[in-house]
Amino acid sequence: MSQLRIATFNLLHGQPLAPDGAPRPYPADAGAPLAEAIAALDADVLALQEVDRHQERSGGTDQAAVAAEAMGAGDWRFAAALHGRPAPVAGWVPEPSGPNGLRVYGPGEVGDGAPPSYGTALLTRLPVRHWRARRFAPAPFGLPLRVAGRRGLTPVPDEPRAALAAVLEGEHGPFTVVAAHLSFVPGWNMAQLTGIRRWIADLPRPHLVLGDFNLVGAVPRTVLGGATALERTAPRVRVRELRAARRARPAVAEPRRRRVREPRARLQGWYDLARTPTYPSHRPAVQFDHVLAVGVPRAAVGPAAAPRAAVSDHRPLLVRVSL
Repeated sequence: MSQLRIATFNLLHGQPLAPDGAPRPYPADAGAPLAEAIAALDADVLALQEVDRHQERSGGTDQAAVAAEAMGAGDWRFAAALHGRPAPVAGWVPEPSGPNGLRVYGPGEVGDGAPPSYGTALLTRLPVRHWRARRFAPAPFGLPLRVAGRRGLTPVPDEPRAALAAVLEGEHGPFTVVAAHLSFVPGWNMAQLTGIRRWIADLPRPHLVLGDFNLVGAVPRTVLGGATALERTAPRVRVRELRAARRARPAVAEPRRRRVREPRARLQGWYDLARTPTYPSHRPAVQFDHVLAVGVPRAAVGPAAAPRAAVSDHRPLLVRVSL
């Protein structure tokens, strides 16, 4: 079975960075560093976050289209979480003429002159059976965060988020991939991840959920497993039968009674396909970017990597999977 290269990458709007993590100016061809970074990944399926479309700061580039051409994607979608421009300090200034809510763009909209937007993209070389998109409302409050190019902490309001799902045709049947960028507000991002699990429940397995979740360690897989619901290691009726049989036995002297214990709950089979730090890109210390799966045999998962790229404060996360 051939292995697919599955990747996720938070672009930081394609911002070029120096080796020490300091921002560099965009070159005359603003999309060139991004195209080079995407081509180097050679991904078959790629989830992108913090993607600009027609933004002045990134040279007016349609970054999803640039990435699609660089990787040779046969199909792709860009889900605009908002239409507007970044504010001088933090947040966004809405575009008065822009659409309200979610707007999805694809190959047919390249060069359409639409207002500037920002969101999430999913690109693939595989045939696509079905596309799906949704938008998450921002948390009602923000947090002080470290922002590239600024010292100390900057108060940052939360922003709308977008997720894309695609049912892809693999070598041995269909499977579902989700590209997501979750809130940085603790708890709010966990609720969004739970919502994604419910949102794709009717789509064919295996399921792969990729993206920047702003969650670390075992939290994402625990959230997804808990959302799938806990199942018992033995049915409750069997426990009742054992207890009834014990009570019906004649009383005899026993050196030690064996207790009938309630079966322990266990989580469903969501797990990480790659565990490696991805942030910050110049000196990775934590993993905000994840590739999670259910229904994928562990033997089908190959090596993973988080290579250095010339753009973004995140490293891309790449894993090989046989599907």
